[in-house]
Amino acid sequence: MPQFNDGPGETALPTSSQVETDVLIVGSGPAGASAALALSTLGIDNIMITKYRWTANTPRAHITNQRAMEIFRDLGIEEQVLADATPHHLVGDTVFCTSIAGEEIGRIHTWGTRPDREADYRLASPCLTVDIPQTYLEPILVKNATVRGTRTRFSTEYLSHTQDDTGVTVRVRDRLTGQEYDIRAKYLIGADGARSKVAADIGLPYEGAMDIAGSMNITFKADIEPYVGHRPSVLYWVIQPGANVGGIGAGLVRMVRPWNEWLIVWGYDIHGEPPVVDEAEAVRIVRQLLGMPDLEVEITGTSLWGNNEMYATHLQNGRVFCAGDAIHRHPPSNGLGSNTSVQDSYNLAWKLAAVLRGQAGPSLLETYSAERAPVAERIVTRANRSSREFADIFAALGVLDAEDEAEMQARIEERKANTPEGAAKRAALVKAMETKNYEFNAHGVELGQFYESGAIVSDGTRPPAGKDEDLYYVMSTSPGAHLPHAWVGDHVTKLALMDLAPYTRWTLITGIAGEEWAGAADKVAQELGIPLETVVIGPGRDVTDLYYDWAKLREVEESGAILVRPDKHIAWRSMSLAEDPVGALRSALTTILGRD
Repeated sequence: MPQFNDGPGETALPTSSQVETDVLIVGSGPAGASAALALSTLGIDNIMITKYRWTANTPRAHITNQRAMEIFRDLGIEEQVLADATPHHLVGDTVFCTSIAGEEIGRIHTWGTRPDREADYRLASPCLTVDIPQTYLEPILVKNATVRGTRTRFSTEYLSHTQDDTGVTVRVRDRLTGQEYDIRAKYLIGADGARSKVAADIGLPYEGAMDIAGSMNITFKADIEPYVGHRPSVLYWVIQPGANVGGIGAGLVRMVRPWNEWLIVWGYDIHGEPPVVDEAEAVRIVRQLLGMPDLEVEITGTSLWGNNEMYATHLQNGRVFCAGDAIHRHPPSNGLGSNTSVQDSYNLAWKLAAVLRGQAGPSLLETYSAERAPVAERIVTRANRSSREFADIFAALGVLDAEDEAEMQARIEERKANTPEGAAKRAALVKAMETKNYEFNAHGVELGQFYESGAIVSDGTRPPAGKDEDLYYVMSTSPGAHLPHAWVGDHVTKLALMDLAPYTRWTLITGIAGEEWAGAADKVAQELGIPLETVVIGPGRDVTDLYYDWAKLREVEESGAILVRPDKHIAWRSMSLAEDPVGALRSALTTILGRD
């Protein structure tokens, strides 16, 4: 069959009615482009199509958390992302105010920037949370995927598919010429957004509802550094009479690029007629929320979108899988959307590669749903709960039942009064602002994914319970947990432990007393035909425990072993050196890979 050209960028139209590939990806957003990048990094032939002419044209997703940054580090693009991102130290002073130029109601240290939480974040990962708008992230993902081998086609629309025992035939349309043709793939990934046609076509089961509230984005340029540079943040929440997001009396001013590109979120009644906002009205809204009536403003765009509360309970049908917003649809609270989308693809790609190479049985692919569907449910639940928790701030201010703007303003002012009512309002604000940690510092939600599936050999343990599973992440080597972070290396090189367990292989980690595992791993790797290497950590070896942190985190004896999957989750562990290390390791891997 004819193929597309191999060079990067737009490729020539097919010369006949069908082309072939191992994996076809529909959508080039964070989920689709990450899937393409991961597959190409693993050397798996793939085509990525999108009906759009280019990548995202609005900033949309932006908060990029530690787990996503770890994936970018593993896939070799961390430095490119950091070069275009607003760094960690400039994203954390989330402000609540009556306008950008007006009075502050309070601030919250967010994304782990409060000193006590900063320690939690730095101990948990070699990477920190940054802010990079989707308009900057998507081109990085698409470029690197394409350079590494992905055949990328813009203006190419998914129409339908049929699947059989050996593959999927996908009908697509070139939107420039109108030409339709087929792409034959062994597997199909639907990463085509919250209104995914692929998901609809395979009948994914969902819980929840779409379009539960309406929001409008207004993007604009204006240099307001004198009002924000001293309290750098991504988010400035404006609470004022007349302002409105979803009827709650507030607007959001979000930094896109410091400090002259911005996005405002402005609510509307989704059950009524959608608003029409011309440039004059957009300027008025901007000036009102900023509290700067004469500000020079350049409006760069407006768009409408719906808040959703829906997640898929199963993520695949035969040879067709869905990822990203197609399976978890929720408001932007907690900044989980693009991060979880990247993680979906990171989980799926190595499994597809293992099956396509004959290293694993098809049962491995069933573990994608088992592992990622609970994550989809958790983040949709958390994001919507965080969105609703804003009501606590408005209740504390007493504005929820205010009859008009004058009464609303009076109640906001009452927080200053030396009266019992004023004291009660101030106490309520302390409590309400503390609750917002569940949106802005939910470290456990961001990093605490624990997998239970056929791709994990459980030993009956789970990570130890933390102070609060949403707010705090507890590192563990229990099978199903993510590989803990520790700094290792030698007297000239300092590496994160994850750097020694790359995406391109399985990794067995042990200590000096467990060196016998290395020979076992070599034998099992040869038997099963899989990439598996052993890392021995200890003095006098290639890798030492620089701060003795790994010894405290590993939870196994020095002679024990920890088997790390390509996606950095613990697949199996032995608490000490097994009597038959070859047999123990072979049994674990054949079970995980579906090769019993």
